[in-house]
Amino acid sequence: METTRKLKRKCRKRTWTLALYYDRYLREVIEVLETDPHFREKLQTANTEDIKNGRLSKELDLVGHHVRTRLDELKRQEVSRLRMLLKAKLDSTNTQSLQMDHSSLLKQFEHLDPHNQNTFEAKDLELLITTATKDLENYDAERHEEFKRYEMLKEHERREYLKGLDQEKREKEEKRMQELKEKHHQHPKVNAPGSVAQLREVWEETDGLDPKEFNPKTFFKLHDTNEDGVLDEQELEALFTKELEKVYDAKNEEDDMTEMEEERLRMREHVMKNVDANQDRLVSLEEFLKSTEKKEFSNPREWETLETKPAYTEEELQLFEVELRDKEEELKRKAENLQQQQDLLKERGKALEAQRREYQQAVLEMSQRKEQQAADGQPPAGPNGELQFQPEAPKVEDKDVKAPAELQGEAPNHLPAEPPQNLPINT
Repeated sequence: METTRKLKRKCRKRTWTLALYYDRYLREVIEVLETDPHFREKLQTANTEDIKNGRLSKELDLVGHHVRTRLDELKRQEVSRLRMLLKAKLDSTNTQSLQMDHSSLLKQFEHLDPHNQNTFEAKDLELLITTATKDLENYDAERHEEFKRYEMLKEHERREYLKGLDQEKREKEEKRMQELKEKHHQHPKVNAPGSVAQLREVWEETDGLDPKEFNPKTFFKLHDTNEDGVLDEQELEALFTKELEKVYDAKNEEDDMTEMEEERLRMREHVMKNVDANQDRLVSLEEFLKSTEKKEFSNPREWETLETKPAYTEEELQLFEVELRDKEEELKRKAENLQQQQDLLKERGKALEAQRREYQQAVLEMSQRKEQQAADGQPPAGPNGELQFQPEAPKVEDKDVKAPAELQGEAPNHLPAEPPQNLPINT
């Protein structure tokens, strides 16, 4: 049962903290698998190594049909989601992909088998667990690297700020910064995390109990807040709050809260290294009690806070500044290119606006000309300004005047007139 909790914690709670891009898919798969009695029984007897190396995945062939059907559906949904992510990425980069090879593109996602996009197989479960385990193991290293870059950027900005001051102001500002730094260093002794002194302090100040009655087993149960039998990373980190408050205060200008979170991470890693015997990122009651029997528990070294050891070297800072300058130059070139495009669009906009005004003026002049012609009795003008003539209907002056024969319907007589009958033929 303990292994079941570990897998759920590793694949659910921790991934929520990390916001893995396949977090929802991972949680849904674990929840479906837990509904199968056979798989749940195997989880109870499996160890952490079986989960990590994928041997547990082979048990997938024995789960019920309804579980496999649901897993198939989850995989198809995940493949569809990844396809949409790929399309959005390609669209954002203006990449033409009329004949996109989804199978090839899906290979960049390591948590599922891209060759089989319709059914959930043992290989999918193996890939899902091993990928999540690897991502979790790399997470702390990535956080440390991000913190180092944060510290180098802060120092770079400090130096650039001082360069912009005149000598008198620079000396004054450097003195002020040094005073703040020394003030930050003046804090009470910090107990080593996981030591008896540190735990007794929590027992007394947080739990409100008598330090003379400190009991490791009781302490463990008090801080196993969800009562699942193990202390996860969040529950451990909560134990260091009192020690961190000795060094950091959000109200003080000299205290950096980002540095406080890095300190918390270092404390948790220290405890995990000395207490988490099977390295599953969870501390069981047995592991916790064994750690209290070690010599380091009662006589630890004093904890060295961040200010005692710089997060970077001067050489690393110089390389970082070169990287920053290169990025600034690249951004400058892109900004200039965008400005040129913007100027070009403005010129085109002005030209189009001028053409629109010319067209409106021409339409207005044509309309005015037609109205003037109509007022003067002139024939309307054609599209090119030429006059258009239309035949006028005949006007009838008098109703009594007889219309021509053609208009009265009489047939016209075209025969020559007969000569007078009494005239002689020869004169």
